Amino acid sequence: MRFLKLFYSLATGLVAMMAAAPAFAETAVDLELVLAVDVSRSMDLDEQHLQRDGYVAALQHPDVVDAIRSGPLGRIALTYVEWAGPQSQVVIVPWTLIDSEAAADRVAGLLSAAPLGRYTGTSISGGLMFAAETLVKNTFAGTRRIIDVSGDGPNNRGLPVRPISTGIAGSGVTINGLPLTLKAPVQPYSIANLDLYYEDCVIGGPGAFILPVREKAQLAMAIRRKLVLEIAGTPPSLITVAETRPEPRIDCMIGERLIERWLEK
Repeated sequence: MRFLKLFYSLATGLVAMMAAAPAFAETAVDLELVLAVDVSRSMDLDEQHLQRDGYVAALQHPDVVDAIRSGPLGRIALTYVEWAGPQSQVVIVPWTLIDSEAAADRVAGLLSAAPLGRYTGTSISGGLMFAAETLVKNTFAGTRRIIDVSGDGPNNRGLPVRPISTGIAGSGVTINGLPLTLKAPVQPYSIANLDLYYEDCVIGGPGAFILPVREKAQLAMAIRRKLVLEIAGTPPSLITVAETRPEPRIDCMIGERLIERWLEK
């Protein structure tokens, strides 16, 4: 009962925080974008390097720069956050204005130079709450706000993910997913149908979509494609899009249950 009271208190507070008006001056941008990247230990080092390199390359690609310039204001604000367990969130690139090729290159340089982090646990809910808080506290005012979350396993630590994602999406923020199934599932940390889990339990908000990645060779291109779609504000017609939140077709607590069973052995 104490856990439930704490959970609902945090969830209610999160929604209220997202809806509250900021008390400081803001810079208008077309998009506020949080890149929330999984660095839990279920991600192999080579996968982490591929993921990081994919974002660096995407930020330097002409398609991404053109997408930024195509907006009414021609500028976006971006931050890059690594997450793992409930208390393991690290800002790698702080909120930065990107309005030119040179600005995008600077962000790519910061990202490329930063060391890789590795932490225990997979708390998508913790990563989403951290990302939502950064959206509230930054000094930008975007026409759209997106949390782009990538990961290779279900939530297995911290608060349940679906109520948190639903609360954030209800405030007008879009949560898009990049589920990574680059290797065979290893219980209790991963599941076979991670794309379905992300679709029904993680993403939400206006035009939300997932872009599953099943092979390492696809990762860099998928990251670039996803950024272009998000920045341009055009949800893909051939990729799963969540316009509503139907009842999930998968157990959204599956990660927690797998961990619990493993600990009982």
